This record gives sequence, C-alpha cells and structure tokens, in this order.
Amino acid sequence: VQLVESGGGLVQPGGSLRLSCAAYDLAVSRVAMSWARQAPGKGLEWVSGIWSAGSTYYKDSMKGRFTISSDNTKNTVYLRINNLTPEAAAVYYCAIASGRHSGAIDYWGKGTLVTVSS
Repeated sequence: VQLVESGGGLVQPGGSLRLSCAAYDLAVSRVAMSWARQAPGKGLEWVSGIWSAGSTYYKDSMKGRFTISSDNTKNTVYLRINNLTPEAAAVYYCAIASGRHSGAIDYWGKGTLVTVSS
C-alpha cells in the first residue's frame, strides 16, 4: 500500500488549497480514508474522513472550511481547505483510519507541507 500526497505549498492567509492523495494497491472506494495533520511542535491531529459508503466526517473545528472528497476512477482522495489561517499550517497526511481520531490511524503517507504566510 502506498499513499502519495501532493498539493501543498505556500498560501497567503485567506487563500485556498486542494490537497490530493493518490492511493496504490488499495481501492479508496473500499477503505475508510482520512486526512490528518501535524503542526510544528504538536501531535498528529485527525482532520477529516470519508468512508467507503461516501459519508464524510470532520473534526468540529474544521467544519465549514474543509471539504473531503474522492474520485474512485482516479483512486484519489482530496481535501480542499478554504480561508486558510496561519493556524492551519502543518504537514498534511493522507491516512487509513478506523475511526475519527488520531489513535485510529493505521497507516499514513509521507505528507505534504502547507505553509500559510503573507
């Protein structure tokens, strides 16, 4: 199994990004996929998940600005982040998780760095 994230970069406050996670040797349509993040000096934080039935979930503080989606034809999961603030700066990881918290993360990719700065 391999999860490859992309789409991170430097964004100004208030800007938007769409992160991508290409999955190999597994079908995202059959697995509970998640995004997690780790800010400098902090632990891993579960952000959002999309379950095999298409249901989506978000950490309460992420609702409204984060949107998770998937394209099963491309075997890719996305995370769109709107109205970025400096507090959103982190390494974002695509993950396989059995629940909606960091302790439920079973496997994750190498991550993509999001920097928010003017």
